[in-house]
Amino acid sequence: MQRDELAAWLRLALNPSLGPQAARKLLAAFGLPQQVLAQPTEALAQVVDGARIQALRKDPAGLNSLLESTLEWIAQDPGAREVLTLADPDYPRALLDTDDPPLMLYRMGRLVPMPQRSLAVVGSRNPTPQGLQNARRFSRAFAEAGVTVVSGMALGVDGAAHQGALDGAGPDAIATIAVVGTGLDRVYPRQHLQLAHDIASRGMILSEYPIGTPPLPANFPRRNRLISALGQAPSWWRARRTCWRTCGW
Repeated sequence: MQRDELAAWLRLALNPSLGPQAARKLLAAFGLPQQVLAQPTEALAQVVDGARIQALRKDPAGLNSLLESTLEWIAQDPGAREVLTLADPDYPRALLDTDDPPLMLYRMGRLVPMPQRSLAVVGSRNPTPQGLQNARRFSRAFAEAGVTVVSGMALGVDGAAHQGALDGAGPDAIATIAVVGTGLDRVYPRQHLQLAHDIASRGMILSEYPIGTPPLPANFPRRNRLISALGQAPSWWRARRTCWRTCGW
């Protein structure tokens, strides 16, 4: 993505007075963000109200600094870091089908198409020992069957799910996908630093939050909608449930 294009996407995504719903309406009406920003007031008024038009004319606070830090983050490893937008062909279709897809999605790890078969495995940050064992065993079995495990890289069940998937996946598979509530220049919790490296080498880490975003409490419930969308079990899973029962799960 070119610098000017990234800057235009950030202007839409970071503007708190505009909001993601209004931003998506503008994109649907006029095309790419650069085209949206070039529209006269009369044209914009057909889509959004005057307050949002005024917000659109101003750069969000910290835009230039975030633009530089995002470009620097990508440049550190361009083969394993990228920013996807609603206009990108690689943007996950499962998220496009939701009511609130992020305008921008930061991705780190294996930059390949999203897997066709995936399941979400999430749970308590303070599980029982049996709960941890179950999460790891289930996830390993899913991975051995060619199913990508999606989770949130939190302590407890999430971490066990990611580890189980890494244990069971083949060398060429997307073993697991972590959807996190921080910018991708941070690892939270810090105890999962090595796990994050392992996931990035054999899967993907995704975030809708800009580079530099700290672990704010409100971000984690919100990211759960992405985990849910990416981990929806399609019809092939319903046909296999009996197999898992007979295997002793």
